Amino acid sequence: MPLAHLLEPLASLFFPSHCAHCSLKIGEGSDFCEDCQASIESIKQPRCEACSQPFDGISTAFTCPNCQGEPFHFECAVAVVRSRGAVRELIHRVKYGRELWLTRVLAKILAAGLDDNRLVDFDIDVLVPVPLHSKRLREREFNQAEILARHLSESSGIPVCEPLERRRYTTTQTALDRKSRRQNLRNAFAMRKNKNVTDRNVLLVDDVLTTGSTLDACAAILLENGACSVRALTVARG
Repeated sequence: MPLAHLLEPLASLFFPSHCAHCSLKIGEGSDFCEDCQASIESIKQPRCEACSQPFDGISTAFTCPNCQGEPFHFECAVAVVRSRGAVRELIHRVKYGRELWLTRVLAKILAAGLDDNRLVDFDIDVLVPVPLHSKRLREREFNQAEILARHLSESSGIPVCEPLERRRYTTTQTALDRKSRRQNLRNAFAMRKNKNVTDRNVLLVDDVLTTGSTLDACAAILLENGACSVRALTVARG
């Protein structure tokens, strides 16, 4: 028996599990206490097939008016949970508090998205994280999308490819609507030299989907450079 397995009971005794959100002691194998787990809202139907925006009162699959009016370059974007409560705080703690250990917790949520009906029959060739501009990468010292993609690759066996670069530094998009975000992202992304996505089915990976503009800009570049199809997967939907 491997030494790691022999040490697991001892580790549990001296380092008991705690809720990733509220730090309450919890049972082994869990990431959240019951209350925090109950507060996490999974995105299920009814929701827009294109952008995963939840809607009440609709019983059949549909595409929301926003996506019908300005279709995306990606076929669909699967967001696993709502960006609220515990999940929203964990994402912020990773980005701004540099608590990178939480990326493994978020990656487990992300991995659940591979079971979504929009991705189950999608033969994914590569995982492509949304890139950060070099200036922002220097400031933050990590790209959370790239870390999440690496964790997802470990659990799924799908390789990570980083063919995209963010060439233009853009202002924060938090307060911008979808139209303004698209304008803000014009010519922001490009292909890296000697990178090839020709005839590949690409799954874009990011932490949060808000308007979909960033994923759309990335998808457009990938398709222009020969990708067969592009879909997206994020932890949360803003």
